[in-house]
Amino acid sequence: MSFTVKVKEELLSLVSRDKNELAAIIKMSGSLGLTGQGLTLSLTTENAKIARHIYELLLALYQAKSDIRHHQKTNLRKNRVYTVFLDRGVEEILADLHLADAFFGIEAGIDQAILSDDEASRSYLRGAFLANGSMREPESGKYQLEILSVYLDHAEDLAALMRRFLLDAKTIERKKGVVTYLQRAEDIMDFLIVIGAMEAMKEFESVKLLREARNDLNRATNAETANIARTVTASMKTINNIIKINESIGIEQLPLDLQEVAQLRISHPDYSIQQLADSLTKPLTKSGVNHRLRKINKIADEL
Repeated sequence: MSFTVKVKEELLSLVSRDKNELAAIIKMSGSLGLTGQGLTLSLTTENAKIARHIYELLLALYQAKSDIRHHQKTNLRKNRVYTVFLDRGVEEILADLHLADAFFGIEAGIDQAILSDDEASRSYLRGAFLANGSMREPESGKYQLEILSVYLDHAEDLAALMRRFLLDAKTIERKKGVVTYLQRAEDIMDFLIVIGAMEAMKEFESVKLLREARNDLNRATNAETANIARTVTASMKTINNIIKINESIGIEQLPLDLQEVAQLRISHPDYSIQQLADSLTKPLTKSGVNHRLRKINKIADEL
């Protein structure tokens, strides 16, 4: 199950009966038809549970009994498409939800009463995500939450709703419409809190923290590996120089303090500078050992 589906199923489990949520769903997935008896309303979704939810909202809020129809898509994915169809009382429902425009269509933007009210905004955003929302899988590490709108006005009003809750929402035009999106993980988690998907938020945060911990561990491991590589490289250079000195003039010709360091380095090529310092007859600081090793390297370079 994708993370998007998990979020939507949690939202459906809240059993909300809110007109603002229904308004968002109608705005984003509804289309109007005209018959001799008046307007018809068709709401489409690829999620059977969301179709059932729309049916229940219409029944609970307006005592409107709709039909649920379905057909198979003809593309390669062959998803089933569900349509909630209503042919009675559509004009009254649209008027009550402030959705009808002057031309028997659906208003492009979001009603000002929703834009100016926090609870109405939460419900509307919940409905918008149910209708046309999607998320990248949090495991990918590329965080993105999107809601697709047909109209630019609506996408920008959605962004304004999100900004009421201090979310950094932006819009972008795509081939299929206009997307309102969030990219920061913290904004996405806050959005999930706003719409009431608390379990999804906790899971998202858990995956995010685990991924960050794994990345920190990888960085630490890589740094440690790099340090070991540098230590080995420096150690081999010094060992080669000690061999060169021994073959040219003999290690015994070195001052006693350099002889001891040279012999330790030959005997323990894997020792760090600190380990060499601790192993001397008279322990030195790391800088003291480094100073003696530089002297040995300089003598070798001059031979």
